[in-house]
Amino acid sequence: MTTQPKTWSQRFESALHPAIARFNASIGFDIELIEYDLTGSIAHAKMLAKTGIISASEGEQLVNGLEQIRREYRQGLFVPGVDAEDVHFAVEKRLTDIVGDAGKKLHTARSRNDQAGTDTRLYLRDRIAEIREQLREFQGVLLEIAELNVETLIPGYTHLQRAQPISLAHYLLAYFEMSDRDWERLGDVLKRVNISPLGCGALAGTTFPIDRHYSAELLEFDQVYANSLDGVSDRDFAIEFLAAASLIMVHLSRLSEEMILWSSHEFGFITLKDSCATGSSIMPQKKNPDVPELVRGKAGRVFGHLQALLVVVKGLPLAYNKDLQEDKEALFDTVKTVQGCLEAMTILLREGIAFNTNRLASAVTEDFSNATDVADYLAAKGVPFRESYNLVGKVVKTCLSGGKLLKDLTLEEWKDLHPAFDTDIYSAIAPTQVVAARNSYGGTGFEQVRKSLIAARDRIA
Repeated sequence: MTTQPKTWSQRFESALHPAIARFNASIGFDIELIEYDLTGSIAHAKMLAKTGIISASEGEQLVNGLEQIRREYRQGLFVPGVDAEDVHFAVEKRLTDIVGDAGKKLHTARSRNDQAGTDTRLYLRDRIAEIREQLREFQGVLLEIAELNVETLIPGYTHLQRAQPISLAHYLLAYFEMSDRDWERLGDVLKRVNISPLGCGALAGTTFPIDRHYSAELLEFDQVYANSLDGVSDRDFAIEFLAAASLIMVHLSRLSEEMILWSSHEFGFITLKDSCATGSSIMPQKKNPDVPELVRGKAGRVFGHLQALLVVVKGLPLAYNKDLQEDKEALFDTVKTVQGCLEAMTILLREGIAFNTNRLASAVTEDFSNATDVADYLAAKGVPFRESYNLVGKVVKTCLSGGKLLKDLTLEEWKDLHPAFDTDIYSAIAPTQVVAARNSYGGTGFEQVRKSLIAARDRIA
Protein backbone atom coordinates (compact mmCIF):
# COMPACT_ATOMS: atom_id res chain seq x y z
CA MET A 1 0.00 0.00 0.00
CA THR A 2 1.32 3.46 -0.91
CA THR A 3 0.05 6.96 -0.33
CA GLN A 4 -0.92 9.50 -2.96
CA PRO A 5 1.94 11.61 -4.35
CA LYS A 6 2.43 14.90 -2.52
CA THR A 7 2.77 18.39 -3.91
CA TRP A 8 6.50 18.16 -3.32
CA SER A 9 6.89 14.55 -4.50
CA GLN A 10 8.29 15.12 -8.03
CA ARG A 11 11.69 15.33 -6.36
CA PHE A 12 11.16 11.77 -5.15
CA GLU A 13 10.95 8.47 -6.99
CA SER A 14 8.47 6.79 -4.63
CA ALA A 15 5.71 7.79 -2.25
CA LEU A 16 5.96 7.93 1.52
CA HIS A 17 5.49 4.76 3.50
CA PRO A 18 1.87 4.82 4.79
CA ALA A 19 2.97 4.75 8.45
CA ILE A 20 5.41 7.62 7.87
CA ALA A 21 2.69 9.56 6.07
CA ARG A 22 0.44 9.19 9.09
CA PHE A 23 3.30 10.10 11.43
CA ASN A 24 4.17 13.17 9.36
CA ALA A 25 0.61 14.44 8.88
CA SER A 26 -0.75 17.26 11.01
CA ILE A 27 -4.21 17.47 9.44
CA GLY A 28 -5.64 15.65 12.47
CA PHE A 29 -5.07 18.72 14.62
CA ASP A 30 -4.19 21.68 12.40
CA ILE A 31 -7.64 21.52 10.80
CA GLU A 32 -8.37 23.76 13.82
CA LEU A 33 -6.66 26.51 11.81
CA ILE A 34 -8.70 26.15 8.61
CA GLU A 35 -10.71 29.36 9.02
CA TYR A 36 -7.50 31.27 9.67
CA ASP A 37 -5.75 29.56 6.77
CA LEU A 38 -8.56 30.68 4.49
CA THR A 39 -8.48 34.23 5.86
CA GLY A 40 -4.70 34.44 5.45
CA SER A 41 -4.89 32.97 1.95
CA ILE A 42 -7.54 35.51 0.92
CA ALA A 43 -5.29 38.34 2.08
CA HIS A 44 -2.36 36.78 0.21
CA ALA A 45 -4.42 36.42 -2.98
CA LYS A 46 -5.53 40.06 -2.79
CA MET A 47 -1.92 41.13 -2.30
CA LEU A 48 -0.77 39.07 -5.32
CA ALA A 49 -3.44 40.76 -7.46
CA LYS A 50 -2.66 44.25 -6.12
CA THR A 51 1.03 43.91 -6.94
CA GLY A 52 0.35 42.46 -10.42
CA ILE A 53 1.94 39.10 -9.62
CA ILE A 54 -1.35 37.55 -10.72
CA SER A 55 -4.17 39.18 -12.68
CA ALA A 56 -7.14 40.85 -11.05
CA SER A 57 -9.48 38.17 -12.43
CA GLU A 58 -7.27 35.42 -11.05
CA GLY A 59 -7.25 37.14 -7.69
CA GLU A 60 -11.05 37.32 -7.73
CA GLN A 61 -11.26 33.62 -8.67
CA LEU A 62 -8.99 32.70 -5.77
CA VAL A 63 -10.93 34.76 -3.25
CA ASN A 64 -14.28 33.36 -4.40
CA GLY A 65 -12.93 29.81 -4.33
CA LEU A 66 -11.53 30.25 -0.83
CA GLU A 67 -14.84 31.62 0.42
CA GLN A 68 -16.59 28.61 -1.13
CA ILE A 69 -14.27 26.31 0.82
CA ARG A 70 -15.16 28.21 3.99
CA ARG A 71 -18.86 27.63 3.34
CA GLU A 72 -18.26 23.97 2.57
CA TYR A 73 -16.27 23.50 5.77
CA ARG A 74 -18.92 25.18 7.91
CA GLN A 75 -21.60 22.98 6.33
CA GLY A 76 -19.57 19.83 6.98
CA LEU A 77 -19.01 19.21 3.26
CA PHE A 78 -15.22 19.65 3.32
CA VAL A 79 -13.56 17.17 5.66
CA PRO A 80 -9.99 16.44 4.51
CA GLY A 81 -8.34 13.22 5.64
CA VAL A 82 -4.77 12.14 6.35
CA ASP A 83 -3.88 12.10 2.63
CA ALA A 84 -4.11 15.89 2.72
CA GLU A 85 -1.07 15.93 5.07
CA ASP A 86 -1.92 19.33 6.50
CA VAL A 87 -4.57 22.03 6.37
CA HIS A 88 -2.55 24.12 3.90
CA PHE A 89 -2.29 21.39 1.26
CA ALA A 90 -5.92 20.42 1.87
CA VAL A 91 -7.13 23.95 1.10
CA GLU A 92 -4.85 24.33 -1.92
CA LYS A 93 -6.00 21.03 -3.44
CA ARG A 94 -9.68 21.80 -2.93
CA LEU A 95 -9.16 25.31 -4.35
CA THR A 96 -7.58 23.87 -7.49
CA ASP A 97 -10.52 21.50 -7.84
CA ILE A 98 -12.86 24.49 -7.71
CA VAL A 99 -11.08 27.13 -9.85
CA GLY A 100 -8.66 25.06 -11.91
CA ASP A 101 -5.11 26.13 -12.70
CA ALA A 102 -5.59 29.52 -11.06
CA GLY A 103 -5.65 27.68 -7.73
CA LYS A 104 -2.07 26.59 -8.31
CA LYS A 105 -1.00 30.23 -8.27
CA LEU A 106 -2.13 30.87 -4.69
CA HIS A 107 1.14 29.60 -3.25
CA THR A 108 3.21 32.05 -5.32
CA ALA A 109 5.63 34.00 -3.08
CA ARG A 110 4.59 32.00 -0.02
CA SER A 111 5.84 28.97 1.90
CA ARG A 112 4.06 26.70 4.33
CA ASN A 113 6.57 28.06 6.86
CA ASP A 114 5.26 31.63 6.83
CA GLN A 115 1.73 30.38 6.14
CA ALA A 116 1.65 28.20 9.27
CA GLY A 117 3.10 31.01 11.36
CA THR A 118 0.44 33.41 10.07
CA ASP A 119 -2.42 31.01 10.74
CA THR A 120 -1.21 30.29 14.28
CA ARG A 121 -0.94 33.97 15.13
CA LEU A 122 -4.42 34.72 13.77
CA TYR A 123 -5.83 31.84 15.82
CA LEU A 124 -4.06 32.86 19.01
CA ARG A 125 -5.03 36.50 18.61
CA ASP A 126 -8.71 35.55 18.74
CA ARG A 127 -8.28 33.12 21.61
CA ILE A 128 -6.44 35.72 23.69
CA ALA A 129 -9.33 38.12 23.20
CA GLU A 130 -11.78 35.42 24.36
CA ILE A 131 -9.72 34.49 27.42
CA ARG A 132 -9.37 38.14 28.43
CA GLU A 133 -13.14 38.49 28.20
CA GLN A 134 -13.54 35.40 30.39
CA LEU A 135 -11.13 36.86 32.93
CA ARG A 136 -13.26 40.00 33.12
CA GLU A 137 -16.36 37.88 33.73
CA PHE A 138 -14.52 35.96 36.45
CA GLN A 139 -13.45 39.24 38.05
CA GLY A 140 -17.00 40.52 37.89
CA VAL A 141 -18.25 37.54 39.90
CA LEU A 142 -15.49 38.05 42.48
CA LEU A 143 -16.60 41.66 42.88
CA GLU A 144 -20.28 40.73 43.15
CA ILE A 145 -19.55 38.42 46.08
CA ALA A 146 -17.07 40.85 47.64
CA GLU A 147 -19.52 43.75 47.58
CA LEU A 148 -21.95 41.68 49.64
CA ASN A 149 -19.31 40.63 52.16
CA VAL A 150 -17.23 43.65 53.12
CA GLU A 151 -17.95 43.10 56.82
CA THR A 152 -18.04 39.31 56.70
CA LEU A 153 -15.00 38.16 58.64
CA ILE A 154 -12.87 35.09 57.89
CA PRO A 155 -9.68 33.78 59.47
CA GLY A 156 -6.57 34.86 57.59
CA TYR A 157 -3.68 32.40 57.41
CA THR A 158 0.07 32.28 57.03
CA HIS A 159 1.79 28.87 56.89
CA LEU A 160 -1.80 27.53 56.93
CA GLN A 161 -1.95 28.62 60.59
CA ARG A 162 -4.47 31.13 61.91
CA ALA A 163 -2.85 34.55 61.64
CA GLN A 164 -5.24 37.54 61.69
CA PRO A 165 -8.92 37.96 60.85
CA ILE A 166 -9.66 39.64 57.52
CA SER A 167 -12.63 40.78 55.48
CA LEU A 168 -13.98 38.15 53.09
CA ALA A 169 -14.15 40.90 50.48
CA HIS A 170 -10.44 41.59 51.00
CA TYR A 171 -9.71 37.90 50.39
CA LEU A 172 -11.73 37.91 47.15
CA LEU A 173 -10.02 41.10 46.01
CA ALA A 174 -6.67 39.34 46.26
CA TYR A 175 -7.81 36.96 43.50
CA PHE A 176 -9.21 39.92 41.58
CA GLU A 177 -5.72 41.46 41.57
CA MET A 178 -4.13 38.18 40.41
CA SER A 179 -6.59 37.85 37.54
CA ASP A 180 -6.10 41.50 36.65
CA ARG A 181 -2.39 40.84 36.18
CA ASP A 182 -3.38 37.85 34.03
CA TRP A 183 -5.57 40.11 31.89
CA GLU A 184 -2.78 42.67 31.51
CA ARG A 185 -0.17 40.00 30.84
CA LEU A 186 -2.19 38.56 27.97
CA GLY A 187 -2.55 42.05 26.52
CA ASP A 188 1.22 42.37 26.58
CA VAL A 189 1.65 38.96 24.93
CA LEU A 190 -0.74 40.09 22.20
CA LYS A 191 1.80 42.69 21.10
CA ARG A 192 4.21 39.91 20.11
CA VAL A 193 1.45 37.73 18.66
CA ASN A 194 0.14 40.43 16.34
CA ILE A 195 3.16 40.59 14.02
CA SER A 196 2.89 39.20 10.50
CA PRO A 197 5.38 36.63 9.18
CA LEU A 198 3.48 36.41 5.87
CA GLY A 199 5.90 37.04 3.00
CA CYS A 200 8.96 35.74 4.85
CA GLY A 201 8.78 32.70 2.57
CA ALA A 202 10.59 29.55 3.55
CA LEU A 203 13.35 31.52 5.28
CA ALA A 204 14.84 34.15 2.96
CA GLY A 205 11.96 36.18 1.54
CA THR A 206 11.00 36.02 -2.14
CA THR A 207 12.04 37.29 -5.53
CA PHE A 208 8.50 38.48 -6.29
CA PRO A 209 7.58 42.17 -5.73
CA ILE A 210 5.21 41.45 -2.83
CA ASP A 211 3.74 44.02 -0.46
CA ARG A 212 3.98 42.52 3.02
CA HIS A 213 2.59 45.60 4.70
CA TYR A 214 -0.56 45.44 2.58
CA SER A 215 -1.32 41.82 3.47
CA ALA A 216 -0.54 42.61 7.12
CA GLU A 217 -3.00 45.52 6.97
CA LEU A 218 -5.70 43.28 5.49
CA LEU A 219 -5.17 40.82 8.36
CA GLU A 220 -5.08 43.62 10.98
CA PHE A 221 -1.54 42.86 12.12
CA ASP A 222 0.16 45.77 13.86
CA GLN A 223 3.49 45.23 12.10
CA VAL A 224 5.55 42.74 10.08
CA TYR A 225 8.64 40.76 10.98
CA ALA A 226 11.74 42.69 9.99
CA ASN A 227 13.83 39.57 9.43
CA SER A 228 12.61 36.61 7.37
CA LEU A 229 14.69 34.03 9.28
CA ASP A 230 13.22 35.24 12.55
CA GLY A 231 9.72 35.44 11.09
CA VAL A 232 9.43 31.75 10.21
CA SER A 233 11.29 30.36 13.22
CA ASP A 234 10.00 32.56 16.05
CA ARG A 235 7.84 30.81 18.61
CA ASP A 236 8.53 33.23 21.44
CA PHE A 237 4.96 34.46 21.20
CA ALA A 238 3.64 30.92 21.72
CA ILE A 239 5.92 30.35 24.71
CA GLU A 240 4.89 33.69 26.19
CA PHE A 241 1.25 32.73 25.83
CA LEU A 242 1.84 29.37 27.47
CA ALA A 243 3.66 31.11 30.34
CA ALA A 244 0.78 33.57 30.78
CA ALA A 245 -1.70 30.69 30.62
CA SER A 246 0.33 28.81 33.23
CA LEU A 247 0.03 31.75 35.62
CA ILE A 248 -3.73 31.87 35.08
CA MET A 249 -3.82 28.21 36.03
CA VAL A 250 -1.61 28.85 39.09
CA HIS A 251 -4.12 31.40 40.35
CA LEU A 252 -7.14 29.22 39.61
CA SER A 253 -5.41 26.26 41.26
CA ARG A 254 -4.65 28.23 44.44
CA LEU A 255 -8.26 29.33 44.69
CA SER A 256 -9.34 25.74 44.00
CA GLU A 257 -7.18 24.43 46.82
CA GLU A 258 -8.83 26.82 49.26
CA MET A 259 -12.32 25.93 48.04
CA ILE A 260 -11.46 22.25 48.58
CA LEU A 261 -10.16 22.89 52.11
CA TRP A 262 -12.99 25.24 53.02
CA SER A 263 -15.66 22.77 51.90
CA SER A 264 -14.25 20.05 54.17
CA HIS A 265 -15.89 19.16 57.48
CA GLU A 266 -12.74 20.31 59.27
CA PHE A 267 -13.10 23.86 57.95
CA GLY A 268 -16.79 24.10 57.07
CA PHE A 269 -16.42 27.64 55.69
CA ILE A 270 -18.41 26.93 52.53
CA THR A 271 -21.07 24.49 51.38
CA LEU A 272 -21.02 23.07 47.87
CA LYS A 273 -24.34 23.30 46.05
CA ASP A 274 -25.65 20.32 44.15
CA SER A 275 -25.18 22.00 40.76
CA CYS A 276 -21.39 22.00 41.14
CA ALA A 277 -20.63 18.87 43.15
CA THR A 278 -20.74 15.11 42.69
CA GLY A 279 -21.35 12.14 44.94
CA SER A 280 -19.44 9.01 45.81
CA SER A 281 -20.13 5.67 44.14
CA ILE A 282 -19.97 3.90 47.50
CA MET A 283 -20.39 6.49 50.28
CA PRO A 284 -23.87 8.07 50.04
CA GLN A 285 -23.13 10.87 52.51
CA LYS A 286 -20.35 12.46 50.47
CA LYS A 287 -20.39 15.58 48.32
CA ASN A 288 -17.16 15.92 46.34
CA PRO A 289 -15.53 19.19 45.14
CA ASP A 290 -14.85 17.85 41.64
CA VAL A 291 -14.71 21.25 39.91
CA PRO A 292 -11.84 22.72 41.96
CA GLU A 293 -10.08 19.34 42.05
CA LEU A 294 -10.15 19.10 38.25
CA VAL A 295 -8.94 22.68 37.89
CA ARG A 296 -6.11 21.96 40.31
CA GLY A 297 -5.18 18.87 38.33
CA LYS A 298 -5.40 20.51 34.91
CA ALA A 299 -2.90 23.17 35.97
CA GLY A 300 -0.12 20.61 35.61
CA ARG A 301 -1.28 19.85 32.08
CA VAL A 302 -0.75 23.47 31.03
CA PHE A 303 2.61 23.66 32.80
CA GLY A 304 3.64 20.58 30.82
CA HIS A 305 2.85 22.24 27.50
CA LEU A 306 5.01 25.23 28.45
CA GLN A 307 7.92 22.98 29.37
CA ALA A 308 7.46 20.90 26.22
CA LEU A 309 7.62 23.87 23.87
CA LEU A 310 10.65 25.31 25.65
CA VAL A 311 12.40 21.99 25.13
CA VAL A 312 11.33 21.90 21.46
CA VAL A 313 12.87 25.26 20.60
CA LYS A 314 15.91 25.36 22.85
CA GLY A 315 18.31 23.70 20.40
CA LEU A 316 16.79 24.43 17.00
CA PRO A 317 19.07 25.93 14.35
CA LEU A 318 17.62 28.63 12.09
CA ALA A 319 15.25 28.66 10.39
CA TYR A 320 12.17 26.41 10.22
CA ASN A 321 12.35 22.81 11.45
CA LYS A 322 9.59 20.20 11.52
CA ASP A 323 9.89 20.16 15.33
CA LEU A 324 7.92 23.42 15.30
CA GLN A 325 4.83 21.48 14.24
CA GLU A 326 4.65 20.51 17.92
CA ASP A 327 3.61 24.03 18.89
CA LYS A 328 0.02 23.62 17.72
CA GLU A 329 -1.29 20.80 19.89
CA ALA A 330 0.27 22.48 22.92
CA LEU A 331 -1.45 25.76 22.07
CA PHE A 332 -4.80 24.20 21.18
CA ASP A 333 -4.97 22.11 24.33
CA THR A 334 -3.84 24.98 26.54
CA VAL A 335 -6.50 27.28 25.13
CA LYS A 336 -9.20 24.64 25.61
CA THR A 337 -8.01 23.87 29.15
CA VAL A 338 -7.75 27.49 30.31
CA GLN A 339 -11.09 28.47 28.81
CA GLY A 340 -12.80 25.44 30.32
CA CYS A 341 -11.31 26.06 33.76
CA LEU A 342 -12.20 29.75 33.74
CA GLU A 343 -15.77 28.92 32.78
CA ALA A 344 -16.07 26.23 35.46
CA MET A 345 -14.59 28.36 38.25
CA THR A 346 -16.78 31.33 37.31
CA ILE A 347 -19.88 29.12 37.54
CA LEU A 348 -18.65 27.59 40.81
CA LEU A 349 -18.25 31.02 42.42
CA ARG A 350 -21.47 32.45 41.00
CA GLU A 351 -23.84 29.60 41.81
CA GLY A 352 -21.95 26.61 43.21
CA ILE A 353 -20.94 27.63 46.73
CA ALA A 354 -22.50 29.25 49.78
CA PHE A 355 -20.44 30.83 52.53
CA ASN A 356 -21.36 29.55 55.98
CA THR A 357 -21.46 32.93 57.69
CA ASN A 358 -22.27 31.55 61.14
CA ARG A 359 -19.29 29.23 61.00
CA LEU A 360 -17.07 32.07 59.78
CA ALA A 361 -18.30 34.37 62.55
CA SER A 362 -17.46 31.82 65.21
CA ALA A 363 -14.14 30.91 63.58
CA VAL A 364 -12.67 34.37 64.13
CA THR A 365 -13.45 34.25 67.87
CA GLU A 366 -11.88 30.90 68.70
CA ASP A 367 -8.16 31.59 68.37
CA PHE A 368 -5.38 34.04 69.20
CA SER A 369 -5.40 35.88 65.87
CA ASN A 370 -5.99 39.13 67.79
CA ALA A 371 -2.68 38.81 69.66
CA THR A 372 -0.91 41.32 67.42
CA ASP A 373 -3.59 43.85 68.32
CA VAL A 374 -2.74 43.49 72.00
CA ALA A 375 0.86 44.33 71.17
CA ASP A 376 -0.30 47.26 69.00
CA TYR A 377 -2.53 48.41 71.88
CA LEU A 378 0.43 48.61 74.25
CA ALA A 379 2.67 50.21 71.62
CA ALA A 380 0.05 52.93 71.10
CA LYS A 381 0.27 53.62 74.84
CA GLY A 382 4.03 54.14 74.69
CA VAL A 383 5.33 50.63 75.41
CA PRO A 384 8.11 49.71 72.94
CA PHE A 385 6.70 47.24 70.40
CA ARG A 386 9.30 44.52 70.94
CA GLU A 387 8.63 44.65 74.69
CA SER A 388 4.89 44.50 73.96
CA TYR A 389 5.42 41.59 71.57
CA ASN A 390 7.30 39.54 74.15
CA LEU A 391 4.74 40.33 76.84
CA VAL A 392 1.84 39.17 74.64
CA GLY A 393 3.71 35.96 73.86
CA LYS A 394 3.74 35.22 77.58
CA VAL A 395 0.04 36.11 77.81
CA VAL A 396 -0.83 33.64 75.06
CA LYS A 397 1.24 30.95 76.76
CA THR A 398 -0.58 31.60 80.03
CA CYS A 399 -3.98 31.48 78.32
CA LEU A 400 -3.15 28.20 76.61
CA SER A 401 -2.16 26.57 79.86
CA GLY A 402 -5.38 27.80 81.46
CA GLY A 403 -7.66 26.91 78.56
CA LYS A 404 -8.61 30.53 77.96
CA LEU A 405 -8.68 32.98 75.05
CA LEU A 406 -7.55 36.61 75.32
CA LYS A 407 -11.16 37.79 75.47
CA ASP A 408 -11.69 35.64 78.59
CA LEU A 409 -9.09 37.45 80.73
CA THR A 410 -10.48 39.70 83.46
CA LEU A 411 -9.41 43.34 83.67
CA GLU A 412 -7.48 42.45 86.83
CA GLU A 413 -5.55 39.79 84.94
CA TRP A 414 -4.81 42.28 82.19
CA LYS A 415 -3.55 44.88 84.67
CA ASP A 416 -1.42 42.28 86.43
CA LEU A 417 0.31 41.77 83.08
CA HIS A 418 0.85 45.51 82.51
CA PRO A 419 -0.69 48.62 84.13
CA ALA A 420 -1.29 50.23 80.71
CA PHE A 421 -4.23 47.89 80.08
CA ASP A 422 -7.69 49.31 80.64
CA THR A 423 -11.31 48.48 79.80
CA ASP A 424 -10.82 49.54 76.16
CA ILE A 425 -8.68 46.44 75.61
CA TYR A 426 -11.86 44.39 75.06
CA SER A 427 -13.07 46.55 72.17
CA ALA A 428 -9.54 46.69 70.75
CA ILE A 429 -9.35 42.90 70.43
CA ALA A 430 -12.91 42.32 69.17
CA PRO A 431 -12.64 40.71 65.70
CA THR A 432 -14.62 43.44 63.93
CA GLN A 433 -12.39 46.13 65.40
CA VAL A 434 -9.27 44.11 64.67
CA VAL A 435 -10.21 44.10 60.99
CA ALA A 436 -11.55 47.67 60.85
CA ALA A 437 -8.38 49.04 62.43
CA ARG A 438 -6.15 47.81 59.59
CA ASN A 439 -6.97 50.82 57.49
CA SER A 440 -3.60 51.31 55.82
CA TYR A 441 -3.63 51.53 52.02
CA GLY A 442 -4.28 48.06 50.62
CA GLY A 443 -5.21 46.69 54.03
CA THR A 444 -8.26 44.72 55.13
CA GLY A 445 -9.93 47.62 56.97
CA PHE A 446 -13.53 48.06 55.84
CA GLU A 447 -12.97 51.61 54.64
CA GLN A 448 -9.99 50.54 52.53
CA VAL A 449 -11.85 47.53 51.13
CA ARG A 450 -14.76 49.71 50.02
CA LYS A 451 -12.34 52.04 48.26
CA SER A 452 -10.65 49.04 46.63
CA LEU A 453 -13.99 47.75 45.38
CA ILE A 454 -14.80 51.08 43.74
CA ALA A 455 -11.36 51.19 42.10
CA ALA A 456 -11.74 47.59 40.92
CA ARG A 457 -15.13 48.34 39.34
CA ASP A 458 -13.60 51.30 37.54
CA ARG A 459 -10.80 49.11 36.18
CA ILE A 460 -13.10 46.59 34.54
CA ALA A 461 -15.80 49.07 33.48
